[in-house]
Amino acid sequence: MVNHVSPSNRPHTPPPAAQAPTDNGIKQAQRRAAFSVFLNLILCVGKGIAGLWGNSASLTGDAIHSATDAVASLAALFGLWLAGKKHPSFPYGLYKAETMATLITAGVIILAGYEIGRQALLGTDQLPDVGLTFPVAMVSLLVSLVFGIYQLRTGRRLHSPALMADARDYLVDSLSTTVVVLSLGGAYFGLHLDRWGAGIVSIFVFWSGGQLLWQAARNLMDEAIERDVERKIIAWVEAHPRVASVEQCLSRKAGGRFIVDLDVVFQLRSLELAHRIGHELEKEIRARFPLVVMVGIRAHFEPKTFKGVAGNDQLTRFHP
Repeated sequence: MVNHVSPSNRPHTPPPAAQAPTDNGIKQAQRRAAFSVFLNLILCVGKGIAGLWGNSASLTGDAIHSATDAVASLAALFGLWLAGKKHPSFPYGLYKAETMATLITAGVIILAGYEIGRQALLGTDQLPDVGLTFPVAMVSLLVSLVFGIYQLRTGRRLHSPALMADARDYLVDSLSTTVVVLSLGGAYFGLHLDRWGAGIVSIFVFWSGGQLLWQAARNLMDEAIERDVERKIIAWVEAHPRVASVEQCLSRKAGGRFIVDLDVVFQLRSLELAHRIGHELEKEIRARFPLVVMVGIRAHFEPKTFKGVAGNDQLTRFHP
């Protein structure tokens, strides 16, 4: 809950002319997730073939990681597709389908970490074929690193937790592939580092899965949106000349989108005018803050200006 700040007397300016896309970036995120599935499958096949033929436990483990990445990307794609749908049984939207996809991603990554660690403990110390495995590991490293950075930037721009989870998975994959590259480099000099490399890879994978699991749990428990965003919304509403103050701002995240509930004190004598201004403010908030997909304003009145409503308030109206 954010307490109200002092009312502003600044003139109320209209929202920007450019409107947010109706899908709030979900369709663009779906395209990114679909490409991620395709890329993960290529990495999985390439590293898997090279790891098995080249007798490298670390590269084979990295291939298992890429296979789970492909499954996780499919989960992200399904979550993004479901988040763009509407159903009367879900009046607050299906945006948390993204969160469910992140949760599935975390589970798959943790299982991958277990499998890679198991191979590291039970594998042999036979030296891998560096001539075959090293080039494949280097190409995989570059692809994972470049696409991971690109995917993370896209996820932040679209505020998509599913895409950001997918990006972190690629970045962790690049770290684990770096370990593979180093262990294969040691094999070139006759050092038996392959199993150690696979063990370190499993630690990276476990850490990544745990981080995503915690992120999804916070979202499912209705974590509030960032405080600076709440303050900007409050300041925008209080800039209206007919608004005395914002008594309370309650918010929560729904996947990568925001739901906001405001208690607004109006300097008015007309209930009808307060409702009309409240409705306009709701539209302006959604236009100015595109990630807000649902907003409700509950009207309150200063006792000295309005005495016609028992209880001095009106029920919240949510507008998606």
